[in-house]
Amino acid sequence: MNAVLNSLKPGENASKFASRVAAVLVIGLALSFASDVFFTQANLLNIFRQASLLFLMASGLTLVVLAAGIDLSIGANVALSACLAGSVIKATGSPLEGAVVALACGTAIGVINGVLVALLRMPSFIATYGMMWLINGLTYYYMAGSTIYGFPHGFRQLGSGYLFAIPVPVYLMLLFLGLAALFTSRTIYGQQVYAIGSNPVSARFSGIPIKRRLVLVYALSGLMAGLASLVFLARLNSAEGDIGAPLTLPAIAAVLIGGTSLFGGVGTPFGTLIGALLLTLVLNGLNLLNIDANWQPFVTGAIIIIAVLVDSVSRQRQEARA
Repeated sequence: MNAVLNSLKPGENASKFASRVAAVLVIGLALSFASDVFFTQANLLNIFRQASLLFLMASGLTLVVLAAGIDLSIGANVALSACLAGSVIKATGSPLEGAVVALACGTAIGVINGVLVALLRMPSFIATYGMMWLINGLTYYYMAGSTIYGFPHGFRQLGSGYLFAIPVPVYLMLLFLGLAALFTSRTIYGQQVYAIGSNPVSARFSGIPIKRRLVLVYALSGLMAGLASLVFLARLNSAEGDIGAPLTLPAIAAVLIGGTSLFGGVGTPFGTLIGALLLTLVLNGLNLLNIDANWQPFVTGAIIIIAVLVDSVSRQRQEARA
């Protein structure tokens, strides 16, 4: 197993991270000249709040992509978890019980995805795409077109509150960024995830329990979706069946823009944070420049294609030099 872990290339992560940071700085500088509103305190705090919400979803997904998988059910997971949590909070008046339900629902969906991929050997794209539709169907049936709204003030602070003039979701982002960084860089589990994504055959021969690790990363992705559902619920102060529809594409975009390879084995949680910031900056800039909101999905899709293309070209060059 040590041979597999030693084959990983941290320099690739560092170079990708540096290039993304430079892109964030360039975009921020350009927007500061293009709009007088960009460098206002209110706008900057809004950018960090939106980026933190996106990062919470994308952080768990990063682990899945590092293991050369994908989770297309993450947005649907957020929707069902939020709706169930909202129902429990309204029925019991207890945000704690709602939080337990959301985290349990998100994790359970993640475990099911992991079982489908690891034990039943379904391609992750097909397994999670099918789960997306299953979860959407359950959510729409459960909500029956209704909307749940009006949650306790204390719970709403989770998504819209401030602590020392900084949005509460930013603190959550920093907390889970630290936990994700420790997991990937300081634990044998995280290093094994890199090894599985880098070379699953070598990982298997090295004795890494691939099936258990895959179930673990999908479970963690589901857990983070459950957490994100609580923050979104608190932020919006409402829940409805289609709450997760627009969330999957930006989460995947943040991971890929941040330098995590779709082929697995390369990437960091810090890169995903930069990806979330970069994507949020671009969308914020479109709004500030009064560009039609209908162009936002187009721009997001274009950024994903460019990020994957750059990753693919870089990978081909590395293979050619090897």
